[in-house]
Amino acid sequence: MGTAFQKIGLNTGLLILCSFSSWAHAQNMNQCGRGPLLVAQKQVGVARYYAQNCTKPWQGQNMQIDFSYTKNIPEWAFKRAATHFLKRNERESKHLIVLDRITQLYKPVKPGDLYRLSYQAETQTLTLMLNQQVLGNLQHPLAQQYFNIWLGSQPFSAKLKQQLLN
Repeated sequence: MGTAFQKIGLNTGLLILCSFSSWAHAQNMNQCGRGPLLVAQKQVGVARYYAQNCTKPWQGQNMQIDFSYTKNIPEWAFKRAATHFLKRNERESKHLIVLDRITQLYKPVKPGDLYRLSYQAETQTLTLMLNQQVLGNLQHPLAQQYFNIWLGSQPFSAKLKQQLLN
């Protein structure tokens, strides 16, 4: 019985530490922009872009985009859209294979869910979270290119890109 309490205490401590770590990470960033997520002219949520310095280009700095949802969206829709917009922005198939590791982590969402995609420049690490639970990481020199889906030359929505980078 003592062991069970130790495990619960350890797990609770880790949860608090992880929550604080996420909170502390967000404190080093500024909200740079936000905009509605529109699919077929229907709003399905809101995106918020955070960066260390909103006046600098997004490439090469710590950043994150939070996506809060107001509608149900199936897993396949995330994967299909991510694959499509990565292909539009990245021509090298070997780069697409690397970035697809994050795409495969997507799960369905329901109203109230929050996806967070964050990038740590120092470690070249991209992290995908759903409701503060880490789904996976990609540590690779190309990791930040995943943001091309929303911020690249041919983004998911040119208007959303402008609103995020405003």
